[in-house]
Amino acid sequence: MRSFLRPALGVATAALAVLACTSQAAPVSAADAAYDVLVFSKTAGFRHDSIAAGTQAIRDLGAANNFTVTATEDAAAFTTGNLAQYEAVVFLNTTGDVLNASQQSVFESYIGSGGGFVGVHAAADTEYGWSFYGNLVGAYFASHPHIQQATVRVENRAHAATAHLPQTWTRTDEWYNYQTNARSTARVLATLDESSYSGGSMGADHPHSWCKTYNGGRAFYTGGGHTQASYAEPAFRAHLLGGIRYAAGRAKADCRPETGYTTLYNGSTSGWSQAGPGSFSNADATLTSVGGMGLYWYSGKQFTDYSLKLDWRLAGDDNSGVFIGFPPSSDPWSAVNNGYEIQIDATDAADRTTGAVYTFKSADIAARDAALNPPGEWNTYELLVEGERLQVFLNGVKINDFTNTDPARSLAGHIGIQNHGTGDDASFRNIRIKELGTPPPTGNTTVQAEAFSAASGVTPFTKTGANGGQTLGYIDPGDWAAYQGVDLTGVTSFRARIVSGGPGGTIQVRTGSTTGTVLGSVAVPNTGSWTSFADVTTALAGVPSGPQTLYLTFTGSGSGLFDVDDFTLMKGSGGAGPIVGLGGKCLDVRNAGTGDGTQIQIYTCNGSAAQTWSVTPNSTVRALGKCLDVSAGGSADGTKIQLWTCNGTGAQNWSAQADGTVRNPQSGKCLDVSGNNSADGTAVHLWTCHSGANQKWTLP
Repeated sequence: MRSFLRPALGVATAALAVLACTSQAAPVSAADAAYDVLVFSKTAGFRHDSIAAGTQAIRDLGAANNFTVTATEDAAAFTTGNLAQYEAVVFLNTTGDVLNASQQSVFESYIGSGGGFVGVHAAADTEYGWSFYGNLVGAYFASHPHIQQATVRVENRAHAATAHLPQTWTRTDEWYNYQTNARSTARVLATLDESSYSGGSMGADHPHSWCKTYNGGRAFYTGGGHTQASYAEPAFRAHLLGGIRYAAGRAKADCRPETGYTTLYNGSTSGWSQAGPGSFSNADATLTSVGGMGLYWYSGKQFTDYSLKLDWRLAGDDNSGVFIGFPPSSDPWSAVNNGYEIQIDATDAADRTTGAVYTFKSADIAARDAALNPPGEWNTYELLVEGERLQVFLNGVKINDFTNTDPARSLAGHIGIQNHGTGDDASFRNIRIKELGTPPPTGNTTVQAEAFSAASGVTPFTKTGANGGQTLGYIDPGDWAAYQGVDLTGVTSFRARIVSGGPGGTIQVRTGSTTGTVLGSVAVPNTGSWTSFADVTTALAGVPSGPQTLYLTFTGSGSGLFDVDDFTLMKGSGGAGPIVGLGGKCLDVRNAGTGDGTQIQIYTCNGSAAQTWSVTPNSTVRALGKCLDVSAGGSADGTKIQLWTCNGTGAQNWSAQADGTVRNPQSGKCLDVSGNNSADGTAVHLWTCHSGANQKWTLP
């Protein structure tokens, strides 16, 4: 709300409306920085006669959209030096085994260093024996009927590959069935309506196009592109261009898997009400703001713990916002005075720009800028509310972490979107929500250290590698930070993520005041540098129950002792701790990585966060905020076990058995240490259950 000044209370403006959006002929891409694309079309099986047309279409797209195209069918192009010059590699109707082992290794490294992959049609009919590729492309080809017309249902209209499309897209092509459903590992952009054609075999959920992040890189796949005529269709060419732009990092998108959301708006305004002046137009399943200032709010229900997602677009230097946590009212000021606004206006001051909790907390500006699409293009917000903690994700990237400590406000309540005023043109699509339920009382609580309610001496410090983008920094002896309203019921220990290139020192945990009884203290070492994070843990004693003001006090010698990234209050009966297996080694997230696809292994037990697992019986096993996952939902012996964004699928369901094994019910197979080898770093994988020592686990 750039032009709206808060009254003395420290309020933010609120007005909202609804959007009308007409399909663009093509994604906006004129401003893209120049980049290079490799088109690879080698075939070792069926050869499509559309390859030449597809290659020329991509050349034409490049000429019009500021990227160069190199086309080859020579696998010798897959060298480290050669691939390094390309932002994206397109597998255009490749078939069969097209790369040898060394070339595969080079391509894996290319993706791992942030490269992009685009798979077109028969790219899913390629390299069946290469599991990395199978995970990257998302699903393998199974069969297809004859070429015919079908209806494509576009479910994500924020991605550059699909934003220009209507909700239903009718075209003619060869329609693939796949061996698995990509939804568990990718964000599905479009599906096939099997009732609109003959020969579909996947049922009501038949993914056709999707995107994902994988092992550090980006991947886009489309099932279209069999026929020569496809590459002359403007809508398909724009679809292909959007996928290339995403893979090359020029268009940003939230490509995390998504399931379990309930639609609040996708064309129907049932349950919505306008508060204050102005309105929203409603066309093409898009709400567009008209006049203001007002608030278009979902009056049908209030929400507590939830994940709210919505897609938004500004026409230019415009202004809007999303309001959460306000009571029912026909007065938009109710939202201003009782809730919070998550701002949409990238040109305003830091505490009132896109991603900011308006006038309360700035976004991580560097992270925000790296994730933001410019005016004219769509963006996606996720507002994750857990109790009084709000995390803001922009196009899948966390850009803010805020905890409400104001008793006059709450994050629980209604949600709404703002129509800021004439000339501030904002559009919204696909508003959906997933209610999370109240976290169990036995659950651990993680607090971002910079989200204090009061402090002395310390200040938030923006730092690469910090969870939430900031640490609690500038800590000197005698400094302190307080956290109001922290529920300490059942808490037995304290873990902090810290970093220090200084002398280190001690954290003391207290309640009541800065001189209150010390519940526990933990030494903080020099971690080797100001970018090397580590965990320190201590037991707590005499912990009071219920909501308390928690104090961290700091001691040591010298200045610049250490930074605190976040801290976790752990409960004795919470089912969290190490999972111990073969040779007394612990289940471990390799290198404490948090990227989707990170390998799970065994390692000497060290008490780190990479070995601290939260176990929900007959459900998920979690560490570092993500879930233990069977790669691509596979069932073959040797399938990779990895860390992945929690998505509620059977690939992330685990059940402890009476014989000490841990079974994945979907596959009927067990968590197994590869080769019965107890050496540090040995990978775990999925294997037929046999109750051997390498399948026995002790859970927390």
